[in-house]
Amino acid sequence: MQWTHEHDELRRTAKRIVDEEINPHVDEWERIGQFPAHHVMKLLGDAGLIGISRSSDYGGLDLDYSYEVACSEEMGGIHAYGVSTAIGVQTNMCIPALAKYGSDALRAEWLTPTFAGDLVGCIGVSEVGSGSDVANVKSVARRDGDDYVINGQKMWISTGMQADWMCMLVNTGEENGPHRNKSLIVVPLNSKGITRNKLEKLGLHSSDTAQIFFDDVRVPAGNLIGEEGRGFIYQMEQFQEERLYVVARSLGIMQDALDTTIEYTRDRQAFGKAVIDNQFVAFRIAEMQTEVEALRAMLHIATEKYVAGEDVATLASMAKYKMGRLAEWIPGECLRFWGGQGFMHENRISRTYRDMKVGAIGGGSNEIMLQIIAKRMKLSAS
Repeated sequence: MQWTHEHDELRRTAKRIVDEEINPHVDEWERIGQFPAHHVMKLLGDAGLIGISRSSDYGGLDLDYSYEVACSEEMGGIHAYGVSTAIGVQTNMCIPALAKYGSDALRAEWLTPTFAGDLVGCIGVSEVGSGSDVANVKSVARRDGDDYVINGQKMWISTGMQADWMCMLVNTGEENGPHRNKSLIVVPLNSKGITRNKLEKLGLHSSDTAQIFFDDVRVPAGNLIGEEGRGFIYQMEQFQEERLYVVARSLGIMQDALDTTIEYTRDRQAFGKAVIDNQFVAFRIAEMQTEVEALRAMLHIATEKYVAGEDVATLASMAKYKMGRLAEWIPGECLRFWGGQGFMHENRISRTYRDMKVGAIGGGSNEIMLQIIAKRMKLSAS
């Protein structure tokens, strides 16, 4: 991946916002269980960091996707995984299909204020019985005149308590099988018939996560993204960008875990010497750093191919799988080297340990990534 001066400038802008406007407040946001989504998105929108690779007709920057990845890597510097998760939902999860397939009127209505940071979006795919099994979603949108009438529920929705709109995957027909009867629809979340319940989680405390119910919710038929019946395909495309973001963001978080652990083990004395002077500790940290750099290389290869217009579903799935494995291994190993201090709530390593557990689940579990890889290698028919 060839980084330019423009990439570096974008990184500096993102890092400044993270260091000066976000990190000083994350401990408080973790404590109260929610970050101010509209405030943070407005900071990013004003800096041009939402819609980086999208059309300038709607407030984007018209840059290629490598600039999105550069910015995403800087989001990994946020000391709360919940906040960077919510930012990724806004920048890389709820908007790709709308930006690519939405009508001009729909993009003007929803993308323009979202890129500006005036609206907060979310993605509605997972349901209680269909987290990884996307084809099994049960929510239904029935056409009634000039409207769709939506019934169902969505689960584990990041920023779900604060979001203004949802890119929602629903069934719009009963024919053609589970891969051709679904559509993506923009749903305003202030619509009548919507109920939101906040969920309590093991980690990601700074991000409000919700279960959202839809009871005869009417939305204009013009809120359909692209063609009816192609929502499953559109969502599979969106997953590529989601997984690239998740990997890019995780690099900074894992690097922070390693850097703080190196610093602590140099200072911490045990049995008459610094903990890091034990060969096992030094070798294990070296091993973990090597894995992080291998993941970074895989991400940059995938990004280069994606910018060139190639299908990167296999590479993105491989990178996401490797990230999911490292997301559990690296924080766990680092926490052990902190000893009892690592188990204390006030230390960032304990937050990283809790937060990164979701790396093996969200955005496609490790097992789903292996299933995709095996199928594309023609090792499996399922």
